[in-house]
Amino acid sequence: MSGQRLAATSALTALAPAVWGSTYLITTEFLPPDRPLLASTLRALPAGLILLLVTRTLPKGIWWWRAVVLGVLNIGAFFYLLFLAAYHLPGGVAALVMSVQPMIVLLLGALLLKDRIQPVHLVSCLIGAAGVALLVLQPHADLDGVGVVAGLLGAVSMASGIVLTKQWGRPDDVSLLTFTGWQLTVGGLVLLPITLATEELPDHLTWGNVGGFLYLSIIGALIAYVLWFRGLSRLPALAASFLSFASPLCATILGYLFLDQTLGALQLLGAAAVVAAVVLAQPRNRPKPTTPVPPTRAASRV
Repeated sequence: MSGQRLAATSALTALAPAVWGSTYLITTEFLPPDRPLLASTLRALPAGLILLLVTRTLPKGIWWWRAVVLGVLNIGAFFYLLFLAAYHLPGGVAALVMSVQPMIVLLLGALLLKDRIQPVHLVSCLIGAAGVALLVLQPHADLDGVGVVAGLLGAVSMASGIVLTKQWGRPDDVSLLTFTGWQLTVGGLVLLPITLATEELPDHLTWGNVGGFLYLSIIGALIAYVLWFRGLSRLPALAASFLSFASPLCATILGYLFLDQTLGALQLLGAAAVVAAVVLAQPRNRPKPTTPVPPTRAASRV
């Protein structure tokens, strides 16, 4: 893949975590309070069913259990833990906790994908984590234990999903829409009985609630995950995981634009560090070595 195509693929893939960065704003401003399971289920299941109705293809053979594993890691468990962290922590703190994900991908990639850990990757992890801290962490941030644990487990879940998605790929005869639909549906179906059994449904929904759920399902799940899985199929696992730093960057920008949050010099420095970490971690097209041309007979006689 050429350098320009790699850059275009990275930019398009980054749109997915950028959209996910709006989850914190949508959750706190539009969704019913204290309903992380309901939010997770309604985000995943409708989008997955829409894709299944469009593609009309179910898994076969080994892909039944693989779809279940990926659906739980990438969607079901991750969504729940993400919303749980969002409800218990300020958006910036939740994003900071989740920023350990590339470090987990770095370790899992070395174990499962046999990827070499290079110094530039370690430097990128440190720069990215420091940048997120400067970007989102406030002086009086409220650290809730449940939220911190949920954020860390969410990072582990998504990192595991990224590495296994990269290791298994997808069946040759299955489209990207089908592959995405399997995982969203599995994640939603896993969450549905837990939601109904453990979480009280709201008495009523406002139009703001309905709009928030529709946005998270159509934009935040269906479209974003199609872009995400497309990127995972074309980029190295670690490079794709670093693109998740677009999430706290977008969350901070939205907070500044819509929640009257401040954006000081340290946050701008943090934003620059995040961008630098992402750029450092992206693959680069290496020029092919040229084969030396043997000298002609005439040249050899000179």
